[in-house]
Amino acid sequence: MLKFSSIFATGCLLLVSGCGQLDLMNFRSQTPEETDNKSLADETKTKVETPLISEYVNVGNLNAVILEGVGLVTGLPGTGGDPPVSPYRAQLIEDMRRRNISNPNQILRSKSTALVLVRAYLPPLVKKGERFDVEVRVPGESETTSLNGGHLLETYLSEQAFIQGEGMLEGHVFAKAAGPILTGTTTYSEEKGEDLGTLVRGRVLSGGMSLRDRNMSLLLRNAYRSERMSYRIANRVGTRFFDYQMGGQRTPLAEAKTNELIELMIHSRYKDNYPRYVSVIRNMTLKESEVAERVRMQTLADDLQNPVTSEKASIQLEAIGKPAIEVLKTGLKNPSLEVQFYSAVALAYLEDPSGIEVLGKTAKEEPAFRIFSLAALAVVDDSDAFMALRDLLDGNSAETRYGAFRSLKSLDPNDPFVRGELMHSGFRLHVLDVEGDPMVHMTRRKMAEVVVYGTGQKFNMPLIGRAGKDIMVTGRAGEETITIARITVDETERRVVPNNVPSVIRAVSELGASYPDVAQLLIQARDQSNLVSRLEFDALPKAGRVYIRPDEEFKASYQKKSRIGRPTMAPNIFNDDNLDSDRVNEEDEYENETNEESLAASEALELEEVGEASSADVTTPEEESSATATVPLTTEEASTKEPMTEEESKPKTGFFNRGERESLYPSPFSFFKRSEK
Repeated sequence: MLKFSSIFATGCLLLVSGCGQLDLMNFRSQTPEETDNKSLADETKTKVETPLISEYVNVGNLNAVILEGVGLVTGLPGTGGDPPVSPYRAQLIEDMRRRNISNPNQILRSKSTALVLVRAYLPPLVKKGERFDVEVRVPGESETTSLNGGHLLETYLSEQAFIQGEGMLEGHVFAKAAGPILTGTTTYSEEKGEDLGTLVRGRVLSGGMSLRDRNMSLLLRNAYRSERMSYRIANRVGTRFFDYQMGGQRTPLAEAKTNELIELMIHSRYKDNYPRYVSVIRNMTLKESEVAERVRMQTLADDLQNPVTSEKASIQLEAIGKPAIEVLKTGLKNPSLEVQFYSAVALAYLEDPSGIEVLGKTAKEEPAFRIFSLAALAVVDDSDAFMALRDLLDGNSAETRYGAFRSLKSLDPNDPFVRGELMHSGFRLHVLDVEGDPMVHMTRRKMAEVVVYGTGQKFNMPLIGRAGKDIMVTGRAGEETITIARITVDETERRVVPNNVPSVIRAVSELGASYPDVAQLLIQARDQSNLVSRLEFDALPKAGRVYIRPDEEFKASYQKKSRIGRPTMAPNIFNDDNLDSDRVNEEDEYENETNEESLAASEALELEEVGEASSADVTTPEEESSATATVPLTTEEASTKEPMTEEESKPKTGFFNRGERESLYPSPFSFFKRSEK
């Protein structure tokens, strides 16, 4: 009995002291600050499935802003005309008077001038001074019959919107445009046909120049909006991505502006592939302990080895950063080419050259991987990357050769091998001493450049051609020289040059030929069988192609086919700026047909061995979180909409009247100023 009483007393004493201790340690009042910190810690503490930043934010400012203006084209060979009375004419005359141009009506009546409507799509993440393409067209009921050979004078471009009862309102000026006009008939053979529509509309390559910067933004979802959360997300992104100022001070690339807005600058390593930059940021964790990160990397290491999950795993490992490099290297040893590809791309953006050999192989041999392999090679500052791209220039695929050339320029634009020569009329001529079939490549989008593959290219004689309205190019049979003559009313100027394609291009440029004039000459030479080499336009690799997995991988993954990326979210180094879908490169058509045939051939095997895949088995592009697959929609409401087709997702390239523009192109800006009358 005494023993029991002693034990009972001891227990009571411990209970009292314990309660006192609990009261002091755990039951004191907590401040809101401590409660918030505890809830965030509980949410992100050592979990394998740690919430990603994509759960807290949407991405903004990735749309192209539509800019418009009214401009004047000069230098037409008698194909211009006096524009009818309209608001466009009044706006142009007012602009000419502001520039102190006398007798504007007399200038507009000239057959060498034309009033045009100018439109441009200001791209996302553009910097002040960067250039982009501009579209021009002649408005209806105009006397102008052709813009071929014309030059757009400087035109200011602004955002505009038609407001009922207010008329046309003009926003702030975002850009200006000027330059020679490239019309459809300049770059396409006459035997393909030409009509008035191609004559009275055209494009000024790199004719627009931005007057301000456009940065990306992260917008916090409604449930997470607070200054503290905005700061924490900005701090997390800024810790992973930063830059250095002139004095060596580290500057984060994300800055919290408000409780719902974070301004995001692009990292230099992703400047040519901002869709991947967005995807990496979305796949970062907000907060994660070292233990949780190691556990998650082990899971991702397993997922990396599976072709079906390798894409998502590689982008999340890239989001982790340098600690994930060794895990990604294990993917290079996987027998699956798809796993090797995803691992090599992620390593490239982490500045590790281990995957260069894989990137060179996939760029050369697999069309579905090509565009992303070339973009990744462009960010690896390593001599092996240069050599891999240099070797790709010797092949026969036009898109591989020109894609490798663009990557080399991005890697080091001042390298003598790709720097080229600036011609008198503003375009660049690049002559590459490479092997492979001779080829000449020109662009209709973004940049005015002629790339000649092979130094010894000649014209077949006899030769008669034109470079614009005033320049004649002639060569007699059996001769080794070509005569270029510029014939005007006042004088005739001649050049005699060797029978060599680059020499002729230089000579006609010295005599005043523009980039469209050079295109006209080369197309004539091709159509007349004077040009020995292939002439290609906009031979760019494409995103969204289908990769056919080998049989052994198909049986393991239960998915025979995999679409690599989306056409609308290609790396911007190869973004073709809404290239017309009905003018696809012949080589790409062939590769697409080959892919479709392979898909059809595999369909029976797929149904026979594994049956129809259910929706749970198939990973759609919208479900992937990689730059090569998709960037999720930037609004919560958009997630419930049906996915758009490739054609529906493209910005409209036609021009509309002012009333139609109100519904088709609503203004994203809230501040406007009235057009001065």
